Amino acid sequence: MRIEFNGNKVYKIIGVIAMEKTIKQLIEDLNNDDEFVQEEALGLLEFRSEESLDPLIEVLSTKGTNKNIKMSSAKLLGIIGDEKAIDPLIATLKDNNKLVRREASTALSRMGDKAVDPLIAILDDDDWRVRGAAAWALGKIGDKNAIGPLKSLLDDDSGFVRTGAKFALDNIEE
Repeated sequence: MRIEFNGNKVYKIIGVIAMEKTIKQLIEDLNNDDEFVQEEALGLLEFRSEESLDPLIEVLSTKGTNKNIKMSSAKLLGIIGDEKAIDPLIATLKDNNKLVRREASTALSRMGDKAVDPLIAILDDDDWRVRGAAAWALGKIGDKNAIGPLKSLLDDDSGFVRTGAKFALDNIEE
């Protein structure tokens, strides 16, 4: 097959490749040893976002899922930006893996305004990792409605939470 660098032809070729693999196969490719295969899978899952949304959400809640697949799924859900992913991403903030939690927090920050209220709601979670991740995400979003709740975290027992709250407040009040 010959690939020309004409936008339309490349788009059509990508569309054909995207249809050759199932969503499940593409999700499995997120853990491939070859970074090119991983990047291709990310792009194709984003390209087929409507079809991949529910399987990506399911991956986040499935115990035993590889961390690379969870991280990539969270990243894609943030890019896709569907509100349906907010609650599963918030639940992922309790994941045992720090990198998975970080990617979920970043994905939530990409959701923008629609994630603000759910993030504010978890600022009083028992888990310091959840409170801290929510504070960092709110700081990246920059919504002024979070100022009051974030100020209450400045005296938190966790240094991670305090630092996240300070970062968020500094970012919002700029």
